[in-house]
Amino acid sequence: MPRTPGATPGRAPLHLNAFLMSTGHHEASWRLAESPARANSDIEHYKNLARIAERGRLDSLFLADSPVLMGDPGRRPSAKLEPTVLLTALAGATEHIGLIATASTSYNEPYNLARRFASLDHVSGGRAGWNIVTTAGADAARNFGLDDTPLHRDRYRRAAEFVEVSTKLWDSWADDAVVADKERGVHALADRVRRIDHSGPYFRVDGPLNVQRPPQGYPLLVQAGSSEDGKDFAARYAEAVFTAQQTLEEGIAFYQDVKRRAQAVGRDPGGIKILPGIVPVIGDTEAEARELDAELDRLIMPEYAKRQLAERLRIAPDDLALDEELPDDIPTEDEIEGAKSRYTLVVELARRERLTVRQLIGRLGGGRGHRTFAGTAEQVADTIEHWYDSGAADGFNIMPAVLPSGLETFVDRVVPILQERGLFRTEYTGRTLREHYGLPRPANQLFDTPAGSGGQAPVGRPVPARAR
Repeated sequence: MPRTPGATPGRAPLHLNAFLMSTGHHEASWRLAESPARANSDIEHYKNLARIAERGRLDSLFLADSPVLMGDPGRRPSAKLEPTVLLTALAGATEHIGLIATASTSYNEPYNLARRFASLDHVSGGRAGWNIVTTAGADAARNFGLDDTPLHRDRYRRAAEFVEVSTKLWDSWADDAVVADKERGVHALADRVRRIDHSGPYFRVDGPLNVQRPPQGYPLLVQAGSSEDGKDFAARYAEAVFTAQQTLEEGIAFYQDVKRRAQAVGRDPGGIKILPGIVPVIGDTEAEARELDAELDRLIMPEYAKRQLAERLRIAPDDLALDEELPDDIPTEDEIEGAKSRYTLVVELARRERLTVRQLIGRLGGGRGHRTFAGTAEQVADTIEHWYDSGAADGFNIMPAVLPSGLETFVDRVVPILQERGLFRTEYTGRTLREHYGLPRPANQLFDTPAGSGGQAPVGRPVPARAR
């Protein structure tokens, strides 16, 4: 594999993704004077963020999503534009950066979603990525005519079949299907476009897709669940994993666990890039950074945040006292049907550090369980390098507390340090998102598999070694 400019010989390049969320990841970011209060629906705001991230040569940007209104719209910006639509606009505003969107396998159908991501990949010239989520919560279920969310394991089984159907649909056109031969009057070779005739427990889909094969073969497949089912799913299907880890030890354990599971199902562990989230709050001095962090925490509305925490913990708000620790009698992870790993992270953080509810709210206000780090640009670069060299990460999901200023500061002050240390690219060398992540273009399982294989190659097939 050609070495990325700026990367040290023999050292795999670091990957950086910008996780964009309206005015920033801190709960109170929208209340700052600098924040555009209507950023969540302002396309020019998002174009500006995308250009900043691309200026820093970041691998990708990411938009989260949920098929339900998240939070109280009276207290903070809660509405979101549909991410694949928004990313189509951002594709026209950028040239290189990857474009990743969340889409749920619980409340979509494979044909329509495969078509949307194939279209985004074509529009962007091969820069699309799909963050695969299973979506829990009765509030989301009721938006789709259901009384309650399906069970955790059932959601992951549906997700597995959903991904398998989607990849078959992307493969229903051979790469050489379109010949556009005007002289002969042949636009596409009929025998190079096939039905998939899928029939399974959750889906029956004939195909073929009505969009030809995406430039990348498949969009980059991303996953963000850290439960046992989530890690098994990531090991089999994911090519990048967004995760939340509070300590280096937890990061190393998660990294090794997912890589080991991938190897157990026949994949090269280097084919999965692990990117923990980090919320960097950057100042000229450490004291200035801590004051910026404290200023944001002072703007949190504690009673609102307490209601949000109680909802996550599946208890009544009155059971939480702001200046006391979490009560002993809260549910166990086994009793939680959605966001199991995040539930465990929050509870373990509170128990380990003996935080009061008010202190826990402050810790969660910056990144909802992702690691917040306040310090100088040099200190942020140091912690990124330490986690990377310790085997806890292949890169990072950068989650600025405030946008656009937090992203600008990271790009203009932290990225140059990482480049000087030989950790990060100084120029883009590839065109597609897969090339940014050092991942191969998948073979077509309907047309490129050896004779006698039945025309089907397993999703999550072993990929060439890319491990560092």
